[in-house]
Formats: sequence, structure tokens, C-alpha cells
Amino acid sequence: MATPSTQNSPYKLRNSGDRLFFEKNGETISPWHDIPLFADSENKTVNMVVEIPRATNPKMEVSKDEQYNPIKQDVSKGKPRMIADVPPFKGYPCNYGALPQTWESPDINDTKTGIPGDDDPLDVCEIGDRESYCGEVKRVKPLGAFAVLDEGETDWKVVAIDVNDPLAPKLSDIQDVEDSFPGYLDSLKTWYRVYKVPDGKPENDIALGGKVEGSKFAFDLIERCRAEWEKFRKGYPG
Repeated sequence: MATPSTQNSPYKLRNSGDRLFFEKNGETISPWHDIPLFADSENKTVNMVVEIPRATNPKMEVSKDEQYNPIKQDVSKGKPRMIADVPPFKGYPCNYGALPQTWESPDINDTKTGIPGDDDPLDVCEIGDRESYCGEVKRVKPLGAFAVLDEGETDWKVVAIDVNDPLAPKLSDIQDVEDSFPGYLDSLKTWYRVYKVPDGKPENDIALGGKVEGSKFAFDLIERCRAEWEKFRKGYPG
């Protein structure tokens, strides 16, 4: 696993074999618990920890159960997990990652779907033009969200744009995405519905009839998942 340059970031990456650890000021930190959620609360931008760069296939993820929560490749049936290509996309259709200091609780029913959360940090799909790198911490602007029902769990996907993307000033809500990229959101939802089929698994469902909620809902969701993380963190030993 290559370690990219992080010269302009306060966070440094340390490659330790098949694990990618995060450091700040010379100390190892958790990308889930120690990186703040909000980059700029007044301007409503949040930090995103990139796990899977757009157009790549390895299923990388924050390891929730290890000390310092490094990023590692998921394993399925004893082998490193790879995501199949689902046309028209190569690998992942977006820069994919997690919002730090959030958690979708498996112990309560989601307020929209009525189905418990997936026990993970809140996922984010960053739709900007630049391909990110694994472990990048970037500031993004949430635009909306949709819910994937994956193996009986609610798995929200926040749709966001890198604040430094050339189109970021034009995108403030989910309708702006549809106006700028006609059909993209439908393609994204289709991808999340079928991407596990090549592995022999059934299709996922997109909750709420496929509706993509707007930016106000996305921020409410983020705040709710932050509150759930705070409760979870109080009982977390690591």
C-alpha cells in the first residue's frame, strides 16, 4: 500500500504493511474518533476520510475494532475483497469514505426507514472531478442523502462535493446535482443496488422509493449520527 504525499494536510499517513495509520503532531490518532466532524460549522462543511478513491476496486475501510482504527482492505472468504466493475463505472463510482465522529446505531430504528443502522460511521459519496487517494482527509459540502437497505440494515449515503472542486460554488442542494449531471444520481443508486450481484449476493434495495433527500435532511442526518457516536463513544474502551 503506497503512502501518498500529505504535505498540505495536518494529518500524516503511516504505512504499516497492510494497514494505513493516521498521525497528527507525531502521535497516532484514530481517523474515526480524533478527526473532527466539522471542518467549518458556520459554512456547513465537514471532513471526509477517503477510504476508496473513485475508479478503484479494492474494498478499503476504517477498521472499527482495531486500536487507532487504521484503514485496511476488507476480507471476504479469506481473500482481499475487490469490487467488481459495474458499467458504466470502473470500480467505485465516486470518492467514497466516512464522516468522522458519526455512527449509524444498530440498536435503534432509523427515523425514515424504520430499520436499524449498519453499525458503521456515516458513508459519504464525494462526486467531484478529482480522484482522491486512500487516507485523504478532505473538506466536503453535503448536498443530500439516500438510504441503501443492505442485508437488513439501513446504510445512508451522503452525497457531497469537495469544497475545492470547480463546480462546488454551483452546487448547494441535491437538485443542483441533477441539473449539472443529468442522470448521474440514478446511475449512482443503480450501482449501489447491484454492485454485490457479481459476488453472488442479491440486489440491495434503495429505501423511500429511491428518493434522494436534500441538503437540509443531510445535515439533520449528520447531526443525528454525531449524537449517536457521542453516546457510543462514552462506552468505547479504545
